[in-house]
Amino acid sequence: MASFASSSTFSPICTFFSKPKLNLYCNSSSSSSYKPTCNSSKSSFFQNGFSLLTAKSFGSSLKSKNMANTIYARAATEKTIYDFTVKDIDGKDVPLSTFKGKVLLIVNVASRCGLTTSNYTELSSVYEKYKNQGLEILAFPCNQFGAQEPGSNPEIKQFACTRFKAEFPIFDKVDVNGPNTAPVYQFLKSSAGGFLGDLVKWNFEKFLVDKNGKVVERYPPTTSPLQIEKDIQKLLAA
Repeated sequence: MASFASSSTFSPICTFFSKPKLNLYCNSSSSSSYKPTCNSSKSSFFQNGFSLLTAKSFGSSLKSKNMANTIYARAATEKTIYDFTVKDIDGKDVPLSTFKGKVLLIVNVASRCGLTTSNYTELSSVYEKYKNQGLEILAFPCNQFGAQEPGSNPEIKQFACTRFKAEFPIFDKVDVNGPNTAPVYQFLKSSAGGFLGDLVKWNFEKFLVDKNGKVVERYPPTTSPLQIEKDIQKLLAA
């Protein structure tokens, strides 16, 4: 279940965060609230079983179920991305309330995918262009698709920093599908169902979150970061 935000700070992907500011960038020139550098160590189908219910008991059962579903939907709607805490690439807790007021592009990444080079390159380009306007890109490594992110967290960190000079935050490796799905991905998927319902389809699926912490759009893996640029611009201007 969701972890609730705390007031702690965390280390960036490529260096330590300096309190009270976070630092997830590969250089120190960013004017964002954190500044890392690379040189530090550091749908569902369900089936209801019918017994021989009377019309009255069935109606009562259906009403009860609808009420429960309404309550659940309301509770899910009231949640925001800020209700969750995740771990960064160095294993430190990161309250996502850290990013309040920012537009967020959340991506499950992999190092050995055919989409890796184009996505990391374009993500870096989009980030560089809009980071000072309030955009944050949050990358979550995942090894569930073709085992294309097999490395350890330090190996993933080195790959992103050295090959692509990734300045956006990269977090702990997670599951995005299945029984061990990370709570933040349970929230993302329930907020924006795809054509396969809850399932994330492949590496580099993307979720766009507005300044209020609500998911406003979901993009398949084949949608490039540059194709999302206009949607990002609209949310930044809102």
